[in-house]
Amino acid sequence: MDTTAQRRFLLINPNTNALTTQRLQEVLKPLVPLNVELRVQTARFGAPYIACEASHAVAAHACLDVWTTERGSPQQPLNGVLIGCFGDPGLFALREVSACPVTGLAEASFIQAAAHGPFAIVTGGERWKPMLQRLANGLGYGALLRHIETVAPTGAALQADPEMALQCLGQACQNAAQTGVSSIILGGAGLAGYARLLQEHCKLPLIDSAQAGWEVLLQQQVIAAPTAQDGFYAPWVGLPEAFSQVPPKGHG
Repeated sequence: MDTTAQRRFLLINPNTNALTTQRLQEVLKPLVPLNVELRVQTARFGAPYIACEASHAVAAHACLDVWTTERGSPQQPLNGVLIGCFGDPGLFALREVSACPVTGLAEASFIQAAAHGPFAIVTGGERWKPMLQRLANGLGYGALLRHIETVAPTGAALQADPEMALQCLGQACQNAAQTGVSSIILGGAGLAGYARLLQEHCKLPLIDSAQAGWEVLLQQQVIAAPTAQDGFYAPWVGLPEAFSQVPPKGHG
């Protein structure tokens, strides 16, 4: 195969759970066109499944860590980076330093949902509600996000018990559909693929956050990279060598 024009994308799973990475790969692999490479990497450190402020903060660092080792070269640059977590840890930091477009499962889902009008989110883990509202506000989608329906089981628990997940999420989608929205985002890397299974039981469009992330990135619906080349503005102390190998952009 001629790879000279091959586009290269990086999917970072900020959760350390390899099963989540596997699920993302299984759902997204059929959507990868010919002459496109989707490289999938799992965070080296952090929480098995991000579900609180502290684990989200550490995941942002973990995303930068993966990016420093997988960002490619001038001869084989990346064409895009996808943060495989519905919460987009490290989104703004990666967007600042990367010479290619960057998005996350949440931002991409907001982009697709906003095309329908007001939307709701269904996700696992009660601590996510204020975190997702803050993210939506920061990305400019706060007014369109009308409802967040969290279920008691975390994303990890839902991923571990598919039968329970279908029941629990199905009821949550029905609840969210009663809030006057035009679509519902089923958010979470561990919930990739569930929107298709639940769609027949819901009258509103269900948006799979993993599929949305890949589609938005591939179709270049995310904002362009603000920089022409990779680079950090900050000098580093005590971080892996790969951080120091990224060109500096100036300090201060």
